Amino acid sequence: MSGFRAILKKELADHFSSYRFLILFALIAMVSLITAYMVGINVSRELEGTARPKFIFLLLFTASGVGFSLVQFVAFFGPLIGLILGFDTINRERNEGTLSKLLSQPIYRDAVINAKFTAGVIVIALILVSIVLVISAFGLMILGVVPGVEEVLRIFIYLVISIIYVSLWLGVAILFSILFRSVSTSALAALSIWIFFTFFISIGAGAVAGALVPDAGKNNPEALIKSVQIQNAITLASPIELYNDSTATIIDPMRRTTRKLLQMGALEQLSMARFSGPLPLGQSVLIVWPYMVFLIAITVICFAISYTVFMRQEIRSL
Repeated sequence: MSGFRAILKKELADHFSSYRFLILFALIAMVSLITAYMVGINVSRELEGTARPKFIFLLLFTASGVGFSLVQFVAFFGPLIGLILGFDTINRERNEGTLSKLLSQPIYRDAVINAKFTAGVIVIALILVSIVLVISAFGLMILGVVPGVEEVLRIFIYLVISIIYVSLWLGVAILFSILFRSVSTSALAALSIWIFFTFFISIGAGAVAGALVPDAGKNNPEALIKSVQIQNAITLASPIELYNDSTATIIDPMRRTTRKLLQMGALEQLSMARFSGPLPLGQSVLIVWPYMVFLIAITVICFAISYTVFMRQEIRSL
C-alpha cells in the first residue's frame, strides 16, 4: 500500500510529540499509580492474618482503590482516550490545507485513513498496556504474589477487549472528523455520543421498563423480573454495557454470568452459595464471546463507514 508506512510513522511521531498525548498519558499514569497503590494497601490490610484466596492478583483490577476500580476506570474514561486521539484526525488537516497536498502525492487515499486509524490503535494499545503493567508491578511489590498462568491469561484477554473497546470510540471520533469540517463540531458530536451511551441510555432503560411494567415490586416477583429483563435488553445496545459485562466476567472468575442476578429468596441464595466456585477460563471466554464478537463487529462497521465516506469525498472538497 503506497504511503501507508510513511503516514503511519508521521502519525505516531505526531502523537508522541504532542502536548495532548503527554498530558493524557501523565493523567492516566497518575490515576493508575494512585489506584494501584490504594488497592494494594486495602487488599493487604483486609487479608492480613487470613488465608489468601486463589485469584488474589486479579483483585488489583476489580477492587476499588479511590472510589473505582481499574475496570470501572477504563470503562468510563477509556472512550475519552479514543475521542481525544481522533476527533480532529481528518478535519484538522483539511482546514490547514495539508490533506489536499498529501493526496496530490503518489499516495493512495485509503492509505491515509488506514494509517491514521492504525496509529491511533497503536497509541491506545501502548497506553492500556502501560496501565496494566503499572498495576501488576504494584501488585508484585505490595502483595508479594506472583500471578498464575490463568490469571495472566485473564489479564491478557481483558487487555485485548479493552483495546477493541477504546478503538471503537477512536473510530467514532474519526467518523465525525470526516463528516464535519469544524473541529469543535466533531468534538462536540463525539462527546454527545459518549454522554448518551454513558448516562442517558441507562436512565431511558429504567423509564421504559417502568412504563411497560408499572407494577414491578417485591410483592410482584414476576413483574420485577420482567422489568429487569427489559432494562438489561435496552442497556445491551450500549458498547459501555457490553464492555462492562464482558470484562467483569473475564477478570472475576467467581462471576458465572454476564447478566445481573436478582435473588428472590433464601433458596436461591443457598443455591448460589453452593455453586459459587471459580469458573474455568474456557467457560468464562465462552460466556463473553458473543459480547467480544459484537464489540469487534461494531468497531469494524464504524471504521468501514468512515472509510467509505472518506473514499467517496471529492478531492477538491478536501
